[in-house]
Amino acid sequence: MQNSNQATSASSTAQADCAFCRRSEVTDILKETPHFLLAADHAPLVEGHLLVIPKQHYACYGDVPETLDAELLAIKDELREFYAQAYAQVVFWEHGVFRQTVFHAHLHCFPWGNLEYDVESALHNTVVNSQEDIRQWYHAQGHYFYLEDAQVALLFAPEMDRYMHIVQQVFRKGLAARGGPVHMRSPQERYAAGRPLIEATRARWQAFCLEQGG
Repeated sequence: MQNSNQATSASSTAQADCAFCRRSEVTDILKETPHFLLAADHAPLVEGHLLVIPKQHYACYGDVPETLDAELLAIKDELREFYAQAYAQVVFWEHGVFRQTVFHAHLHCFPWGNLEYDVESALHNTVVNSQEDIRQWYHAQGHYFYLEDAQVALLFAPEMDRYMHIVQQVFRKGLAARGGPVHMRSPQERYAAGRPLIEATRARWQAFCLEQGG
């Protein structure tokens, strides 16, 4: 895990040791666009846990260039429709290099609805209005983590107290809302129990696409 607060420059060239560049851990692709993959997480926290992954190698979404913004936002809009229809309002989450396990940008999508995050708590460092805000933070401040629900999008400094508060107060609330175990399981435990959740998610996505005429 990288702990430096300085952003590292990441080439968009495929990395031989990156599981997402090799696609060895991207096994359940639901949709492919020119520059992104939409896939089920191979170790899902809950049914409906998806990932949006750039095909090219970027350290995080703060490193993804402006030229891909419109395509990314179109995917997120489609996911908002999917989750609202199949589950609940979507929550987007990104580690932003801080505590990543695969060092390739990936945006988690969870069916958690409105998290009711208390903006007055001031745990976050900035409100995000565009992808450019994330890029500016990354190139000026370095690492971050990111949380977005239907109400607000937020960037947090990569500090463990902030991170653990979100995990304990926000993630557990989301897990409980979907009937999942409120304790955080290891990736190995999630992987072992994940196949039925992935297949259920795939079935809901396929039904959504048929309804949309896709």
